[in-house]
Amino acid sequence: MNRFHFSQRAFFASSIIWFLLYFFVNWASAEPVSITDDMGQTVRLGQPAGRIIPLYGAFAEMLFALELDGEVIGRTEADEFPPQIVSRPSVGTHMRPNVEMILGLRPDLVVQSASRHADIPELQRLREAGIPVAVFAPRTFEEIFSVMTRLGKLTGREEQAARALGGLRGRLAAVEAKLAGIRERRRVFFEVRADPLTAAGRGGVVQEILTAAGAENICESEKAMAPFSLEALLVADPHACIVQEGPMNRHPLPPDKRSHFEQLRAVREGRILQVDEMVYSRPGPRCVDAVEELAAWLHPERFQN
Repeated sequence: MNRFHFSQRAFFASSIIWFLLYFFVNWASAEPVSITDDMGQTVRLGQPAGRIIPLYGAFAEMLFALELDGEVIGRTEADEFPPQIVSRPSVGTHMRPNVEMILGLRPDLVVQSASRHADIPELQRLREAGIPVAVFAPRTFEEIFSVMTRLGKLTGREEQAARALGGLRGRLAAVEAKLAGIRERRRVFFEVRADPLTAAGRGGVVQEILTAAGAENICESEKAMAPFSLEALLVADPHACIVQEGPMNRHPLPPDKRSHFEQLRAVREGRILQVDEMVYSRPGPRCVDAVEELAAWLHPERFQN
């Protein structure tokens, strides 16, 4: 009998301890958080966000990298990576999010890209309804990492953010070490769109990838993308051509099948690389995958082991 009462007391005591721990953890996580987004606006939350809708795929990828699988509750129509995001309900497109659907999902944070016209009426309606909206415009690796850090703060995942960034920075450093002392950077043309011919310029994330992979961009425009004539391409005659495929460049004809492209040494010598637009042109964590892939393709002698 005494043993029974002792067990009951021990059970109740442990229950109280677990309750207090649960209360403390939840009380601690309920602390207000705030960041300044890339539009200069302060985004304040009463507690870390637990129901998030990213309106651009790069931010969805960042959130999953921060181990926020369960907190991402919606997506846009075009988002298919990581694969598990497809199970989330679609809330329209980047440019035309469905406000009623978003409100029905009761998010405590919406994340949008400044490149997707942050001042669209739908976002103003969300703000008027009391939904916090954070707007970011990353174009470089450091800006990508900064967004991930701030998302980590808004969601109470600062440790996960630090861990994820440590891994990404380490992978970039490994590529840099393998390319140390290269005699020359490979001159490349990066095709954003085949018709009309459009190149990646030096004002976007593609430039960051090319530089980190030991390449020199033949397009000197300071914009993220710029028209590029066939004549200019033939004169530049790059070492390699990189052709992205995706929403901006659907089913591009292979360069060796295009008129006049046979004059390019990159075509004659088979240095054509077709890449995934979502990996190379989307400013998210997979840009590091792009660096690794491109560096190994351009400089295979440095990646033998």
